[in-house]
Amino acid sequence: ATPALTVRGLSHEPDDPFGTRLKDIALEVRRGEILGIAGISGNGQAELLSALSGETTGPADTVILSGKPVGHLDAGRRRKQGLTFVPEERLGRGAVPPMSLAENATLSAHGMGLVKKGFLRPKAAWAFAKTCIERFDVRCGGPGAAARSLSGGNLQKFIVGREIDARPKLLIVSQPTWGVDVGAAAQIRGELLALRDAGCALLVVSEELDELFEISDRLVVIAQGRLSPPVATGDATREMIGEWMSGLWEGSHAEA
Repeated sequence: ATPALTVRGLSHEPDDPFGTRLKDIALEVRRGEILGIAGISGNGQAELLSALSGETTGPADTVILSGKPVGHLDAGRRRKQGLTFVPEERLGRGAVPPMSLAENATLSAHGMGLVKKGFLRPKAAWAFAKTCIERFDVRCGGPGAAARSLSGGNLQKFIVGREIDARPKLLIVSQPTWGVDVGAAAQIRGELLALRDAGCALLVVSEELDELFEISDRLVVIAQGRLSPPVATGDATREMIGEWMSGLWEGSHAEA
C-alpha cells in the first residue's frame, strides 16, 4: 500500500541564523501507524515540522502525501490533501488568543463545511467547536470562550481535538502533552491511539521518551538535522535512543 507520507532527499537551509540545517531527511509513515520522532530540542524538529506542514516549501517530490508530491504546496493546500497539524506553540500558532473557540475552529477545519464559497458559516463553526468541547472534555465557557481564557491543558485538548475531528489521513503532532496534567495527557494519548486504530497515519514529535515508547509503533531520532534509521519500538531501548540522540547511530555522520 502507498505510505500516507513519504519524505526523501529533504534538505533545508534555515532562514534563522540559529536554526538547524536539515540534511537529506528520509522517512515513511504508513496508515494505521504512529511514527515517533525523538530528539533533544533544537536539533531540527522545528525546521522539519515547518517543511512537512507546508509553512516552508521546496521541490515537489521531497514530500509525498498518499502518492501525491506536495513539497511545493503551501499549508492550506496540504490540508486539503488530508494533512492536519498540531504545532508546539499553542497560543499564537495553534490558536489565535483573542478569538473564540468557534472562530479558531474555522482556521484549520477546512473540510468540515465551516467555510462555504469563501464565506464563514458561524452556526456550523459553533456546532463543530461544541462537539469538540464535549468529546474532548474541554473545560471552558463554551464555543464563545476566547482561546486565551483556557488553561494550557484545556486549550491543548481543544487544538488536538479540532485536528482529530477534521478526519485527517495524516496527523502531525508536536509535543502533544507538553505542560498538560496527567489526566489530560492520558486522554490525548488515548485519542491519538484511537485515531491510529481507525487507520490514520500519525507522526509524533516529542521530547518525552516515555510518551514515545508508550504510543509509537516505530521510532526515529533527529540529531543535528539528520534522521536515524527507523526502529520498531519493541526493539528499541532507552539507552540506545539516548545514544542516538547524540547523533551516534551506525552510519551516522558523527560516527564517521
